[in-house]
Amino acid sequence: MKKQYETTMINRGGRQGEVEAPNGKMHMKVEPPSIHAEGTNPEQLFAAGYASCFNGAVQHMLKEHQLESDSEVKARVSLYKSDEGGYEIGVVLETSLPGIEKSEAEKIVEEAHEFCPYSKATRGNIEVDVELV
Repeated sequence: MKKQYETTMINRGGRQGEVEAPNGKMHMKVEPPSIHAEGTNPEQLFAAGYASCFNGAVQHMLKEHQLESDSEVKARVSLYKSDEGGYEIGVVLETSLPGIEKSEAEKIVEEAHEFCPYSKATRGNIEVDVELV
């Protein structure tokens, strides 16, 4: 496997701290999930990354099938308290493919889920539901 890209993010303070890129282009306050939080949280950051990566995979599959659509992916990341103690996350990927026939759109989304690096990384580790909306 040949590395194509590497990035780094630095956290100080855990869930009540900050996260930043070493080059200074990204700096955010991190807080535990709450409707009153001023900062972001790890679940939001994960959702942003997964939605972006998955939509990139969808767009790749559209191109492979010579189709066009203004695709949109909403990643809903949930935090669950585990019965064994600790926490787990789960993901629902809601994908919209306007102008694409339902059967073709389902195929695109299925292929994107096989192709997406985030989907590959989470497969067998957490529950990920992919929905066509």
